[in-house]
Amino acid sequence: MRKLLLIICTIALCASILSACSGGDPDPADVNIAVLRGPTAIGIMQLMDEADSGRITSNNYSFEIAGSVDEIVPRIVQGAIDIAAVPANLASVLYNNTGGGVQVLAIHTLGMIYILENGDTISSVEDLRGKTVFASGKGAPQEFALNHILQSSGIDPERDLNIEWKSEHTEVVASLLTGTTDIALLPQPFVTTARISDDNLRIALDLNEEWDKLQETSGTLSSLIMGVMIARTDFINENPDVISDFLNRYAASVTYANTRIDETAALVAQYGIFPEEVARLAIPYCNITFIEGQEMKDRFSGFLEVLHAQNPQSVGGALPSDEFYFSR
Repeated sequence: MRKLLLIICTIALCASILSACSGGDPDPADVNIAVLRGPTAIGIMQLMDEADSGRITSNNYSFEIAGSVDEIVPRIVQGAIDIAAVPANLASVLYNNTGGGVQVLAIHTLGMIYILENGDTISSVEDLRGKTVFASGKGAPQEFALNHILQSSGIDPERDLNIEWKSEHTEVVASLLTGTTDIALLPQPFVTTARISDDNLRIALDLNEEWDKLQETSGTLSSLIMGVMIARTDFINENPDVISDFLNRYAASVTYANTRIDETAALVAQYGIFPEEVARLAIPYCNITFIEGQEMKDRFSGFLEVLHAQNPQSVGGALPSDEFYFSR
């Protein structure tokens, strides 16, 4: 009888060991992530620092900082990049052009576009009527956002004011500082850079706030969205646990960015995004966020509808299907 009990216990122990070996934690996965050099990278700074310093062992996260989307897009298509932070409308363009090859994981940056003025004549959107505004970002979300806000306020962007589009944000900043213009449309951190150089410049309008006012009166749910995090659909399907781990860590990194501004500004400078002084002042105005799931879908789909109504090609010719919006 004792021998039988010993055999049974031995079998149970072996089964337990085999179960532990087969059901243990999976091997860390290699995850290649790309972000753009600019304010949309702010939210991932802590996660990047923790990965680079070896404090994360769940997966092997590696990061690259690109100067433009042209450096990122081909490598997403080729499969060399798994996760990327991209401009909001580009995510939809990629989805359409790759036949659903990418999905959006989260919104990471809301509107960070402002009307700057050297003076005190602009206090509402209506005050832009008849003015000349220097701007940068033609063909980008800031142009579509400005047009939407103007048109919704009864102002024709082509007839009721003069918008002079410049090729570079720095050119607009220079125009403000030299007095070539008194009114300009700029994103962060160029708003902060200009105001550091000339403390007479003031933020006259926050386009994020103006967008939200329109949503309140229209009864629709959408947001002015500058940047989102996307991933290759194949990578998502093959690595659901990796995606969940990344999103949890990214959400914590965004919280860190918004609550530990000095530390985040130091990381922004360390990674060569932009100077620490500029980062410290700009972060509160960059609207860094983390929105996923149904709320992401509601807000992002509404934003894409606005862009599609103005120019279908700005979102890749068609609004993406529900499969575009990842939900865990």
